[in-house]
Amino acid sequence: MASEGDYKVLLLEAGYSNKHPLLDMPPGIFKMINGTKYMRYHKTVAQPHLNNRVHEIPQGHVLGGGSSVNAQVYMRGRPADYDDWHSELRGSNDGVDWDWNAVLPHFRNMEDNNRLNNDLHGSGGALLVSDPGHVDHLSRLFVKSVQGLGEPFTPDFNGKRQRGVGFYQFMNRNGRRSSAAYAYITPQESNPNLTIRLQAEVHSLVIENDTAIGVKYADKSGRIHTVHCTREVVLAAGSLITPKILMLSGIGPREHLEDIGITCKNHLAGVGQNLIDHPEVPITARVKGKHGYYKQGEGWRMLKNGLQFKMFGSGPITSAGVEAGAFVNPTSPNDPPTIQAFCVPIVYVDRDTRDLVQDGYGLTVTTVVVKPKSRGTVKLASANPKDMPLVSPNLLKHSDDMDAMIEGQKFFLRAFDTMPLSEHVDRVMLPDPKEKSDEALRNYCKRFVKTNYHPAGTARMGKDGDPMAVLDPRMRVRGIKGLRVCDLSAMPNINAGNTQAPAMMMGDRCADIIMGHI
Repeated sequence: MASEGDYKVLLLEAGYSNKHPLLDMPPGIFKMINGTKYMRYHKTVAQPHLNNRVHEIPQGHVLGGGSSVNAQVYMRGRPADYDDWHSELRGSNDGVDWDWNAVLPHFRNMEDNNRLNNDLHGSGGALLVSDPGHVDHLSRLFVKSVQGLGEPFTPDFNGKRQRGVGFYQFMNRNGRRSSAAYAYITPQESNPNLTIRLQAEVHSLVIENDTAIGVKYADKSGRIHTVHCTREVVLAAGSLITPKILMLSGIGPREHLEDIGITCKNHLAGVGQNLIDHPEVPITARVKGKHGYYKQGEGWRMLKNGLQFKMFGSGPITSAGVEAGAFVNPTSPNDPPTIQAFCVPIVYVDRDTRDLVQDGYGLTVTTVVVKPKSRGTVKLASANPKDMPLVSPNLLKHSDDMDAMIEGQKFFLRAFDTMPLSEHVDRVMLPDPKEKSDEALRNYCKRFVKTNYHPAGTARMGKDGDPMAVLDPRMRVRGIKGLRVCDLSAMPNINAGNTQAPAMMMGDRCADIIMGHI
């Protein structure tokens, strides 16, 4: 927006600069995710349906948000995802279209694809989309073994067909991450109409006469500032923090706000409700031979890989660490896929379960339910802006999600027993190969399910008259003038696949709406 017209934009980022060598390198995520200032870890409330387990949801705490710390997989989802949005939103006054034909031009215009340029893909956009710069041997074995189970090879998961197995594309180029910050903010850093303030954590919105006229934020020293605007406030703090800021500002479920001691200025029952995330569960195996990325970022291996990258621009540093994947429907192969898989050539489990596996050369295939029915909540812990919100994602709580996950686990366990991958597997560590019943897998999933890092839906768009709709189709907060939400919390439902590309599409579309182009 700062690049068009005379609008002045103040961008407040709670986290830090995105300019860091480890953030820039595609595989840097595996170093950054284990506890750095660039990630903020939300601990869930105890989950009764998971035997009161508490798990973590890491979120980017950096300029560019998740796009600066994620694994960079470029996935849009299916056309039907957006057609469903359109159906849910149809009937609103002054609405806009959100069907596939409406969002596709945004995807294409954003994209500079290094292989594809057609009716579905673009060339020359700000977002650099590329094939993996390096593909590990285990990734190739996985792709061939899943084909051996009857799945087709798919050269483009964002193409005509999502089903199948193949290699992902990524938001990077030549060993450097292409984040929202690098693609859209860096080119505008010298623009006098754009002001960026880092370590500026928004506490609440300033609302007068049902109009958002500014925000209150704390700088890195803790000093509170109030800034005012003449046009609009656009809230894009993510699906866990956006509802927190709305509720701290008196916008949300009246009963919950009053229980916390906050005066309700605008009763919107849907704020903090409808939390959706893709649940994932790992299958982890030790492998024969020195395959994969075990310790490739340590000691002499790190020096060797760094030298190869500097001299030839190649090697493991050009890989995001997850090159291959699949979309399958284990129970009805010709119907839309129910499971997405990621092939990670390391032993990869969440931090709270790491002591349950033996480290070493290994392979992990994570299975993900792509259209979960489970819904969670985000609530306030108190009226203190410094307190983290209470997050209850309810992963796998709906029985259909658990059933789909079990079928996904069984399908990809078969891949480990299928040539040529089976020749290179020493032993499956998780789940216990001696416990293969559905009930055993159910208990295993409860213990190991984790976020796929895609929380969404907590301030969703909806049609007029929908009591749970926080936003109208123009992403405006209902009942408050001059306030929009532009992040994944606005999603009516989650897409079938990774969410970073849809988040950026929504940002591009929101900018066009504000500028009056839509």
